[in-house]
Amino acid sequence: MSYGYTGKVLRINLTSGSIGVEEPEEKFYRRYFGGVGFVGYYLLNELEPGVDPLGTDNKLIFALGVVSGAPLPGSGRNAVGAKSPMTDAFGKSEVGGFWGAELKRAGYDAIIVEGKAEKPVYLWIHDGEADTRDAGHLWGKSTKESQQAIRAELGDRLIRTAQIGPGGERQVRFACIINDLKDAAGRTGMGAVMGSKNLKAIAVRGHTAPQMANPDQVSHWAKWMARNYMQLARGFHDLGTGAGMAGGNLTGNLPVRNFRDGYFEEVDAISAEAVRNTIRIGMEGCFACPIRCKKVVEVKEPYNVDPFYGGPEYETLASFGSNCGVGDLKAIAKGHDLCHAYSLDTISTGGTVAFAMECFENGLLSLKDTDGIELTFGNAAAMVQIIEKIGKREGIGDLLAEGSLRAARHIGGGAEQFAIQVKGVEMGMHEPRLKQGLGLGYSVAAHGADHGVGLHDTMFAQEGASLQRARALGILDPIPLDDLSPRKAALLRQMHCWSIFRDCLVTCSFVPYDYQQTMDIVRAVAGWNSSLVEGMVVGERAVTMARAFNTREGLTTEDDRLPQRFFSPPRAGALKEVAIDPTKMEQAKHFYYKLMGWEASSGLPTFEKLQELGIGWVADKLAQASIRR
Repeated sequence: MSYGYTGKVLRINLTSGSIGVEEPEEKFYRRYFGGVGFVGYYLLNELEPGVDPLGTDNKLIFALGVVSGAPLPGSGRNAVGAKSPMTDAFGKSEVGGFWGAELKRAGYDAIIVEGKAEKPVYLWIHDGEADTRDAGHLWGKSTKESQQAIRAELGDRLIRTAQIGPGGERQVRFACIINDLKDAAGRTGMGAVMGSKNLKAIAVRGHTAPQMANPDQVSHWAKWMARNYMQLARGFHDLGTGAGMAGGNLTGNLPVRNFRDGYFEEVDAISAEAVRNTIRIGMEGCFACPIRCKKVVEVKEPYNVDPFYGGPEYETLASFGSNCGVGDLKAIAKGHDLCHAYSLDTISTGGTVAFAMECFENGLLSLKDTDGIELTFGNAAAMVQIIEKIGKREGIGDLLAEGSLRAARHIGGGAEQFAIQVKGVEMGMHEPRLKQGLGLGYSVAAHGADHGVGLHDTMFAQEGASLQRARALGILDPIPLDDLSPRKAALLRQMHCWSIFRDCLVTCSFVPYDYQQTMDIVRAVAGWNSSLVEGMVVGERAVTMARAFNTREGLTTEDDRLPQRFFSPPRAGALKEVAIDPTKMEQAKHFYYKLMGWEASSGLPTFEKLQELGIGWVADKLAQASIRR
């Protein structure tokens, strides 16, 4: 008997209307675990090289992990993946809430969406059954309007939805997928892929909980977290993310005016504490989680901010706040509101608006270009206007909907220097001049500048709880923030593989189980004799598949590169005399390649590494694409 998963993968072809169910063997689940592991497997196996990310041949994959839906904190998440319209390469994102747990209860571990519907549709998946429904009446509606309509139409207010708004429908390249209005699969443009398929939403409802190998042990870990979360994660419980913004401003970690300036005078007005003291009306949580780290805010003037959309987390507070030079918290909350209504990634939206502001201030965009909007840093009203224009692809918003890199290439005149991105994906709101290992992680991550799958150097620069936990991985001594030696590359390798393993499980990084506890949970749910070694191998396997996919799609070591901005100091603040040494960063990149078993010249995983990881079939896929081993 299988534990932890249903053993069923749903495959839906929107072109033909066919719906089928596949039942992978247990070894498949154990090799890839789910989540981003499933995404890498299916993309490499089933996509032809060079497909258009917004074309019919791309596939959109929703994947759970083996612990998804178990009654444990952090188990309600799901992964989404496809060829990315931002990178033209590997794309993936993860999202919390309840949708993932509901899909497991509805009878499936993953959904593979193929083709394109002739007219807008949504999927209705419930208790082992699936069909498509007309969504013509939903097309053009906000996420709130469409969720309300779907629940009313199907007669169940507990239906969970993963959906797009008008931004996804219009294929804004950084459109995201919104789960139940408050949670976003934000990065790499998965909402644009969903829109390209005329797929408005996937509605799910299920009543069959997954079987667990050792329910008593699962209950033990759930109760342990319930007893200890206030000690381990009180900051998240009290404030959500963003509590450290004032400290980040002092250390130089807070991005300011498109990562240019280094210090933000109005930080106290936009922090999580400011949210709590002014516009917050509550805190909510995800499936089975007591931490309840999700802000809920409400504003009635001068903007209407709907509490149904939750509230801004750190990345949003920083991207629309300090990175755009905006100290108006209500405007930031409105930006969050618009992004969730339109289904836009707040990080890429904020990064692209900041890019446009710097272009405007340098004369590369005129008032004529911006539809008469004074797009200067600090102009809160202009920021809100531009976000709505992006969601509608209206005027200047149509250009910015392409993302900062593509917009810069269109604008010309040196605009690319203001596009703060890697592989076309705007950077998370963390400063690589401070956290230089993070900068290396931004560079080499297959899906672009994602702060969630790499190394945050400040956690390992001195003795503390993070370093204490990391001793389970053999990391015994602190490593300086600006170190780019093989030791730092090795630390990144460990953290990257572990983070991606967690994305195969699709569990939450804010739920503070340690490494061994995580593996104990896998054993209790799945009944496998899993170890920390196995978890790290699963993570490395997924990292390597994503790398192979990118190489097949034509990316090279030149794409593993930070923006030029970070090789000079910011204008002010704690880092005003600190810059990344480009030579050391290039050396660190090649240290990382060697430690991962990738060729130094090409970054291509070696034949021996693929065999070691049990994915020798990837070498065959590369050979079919005329890529040498």
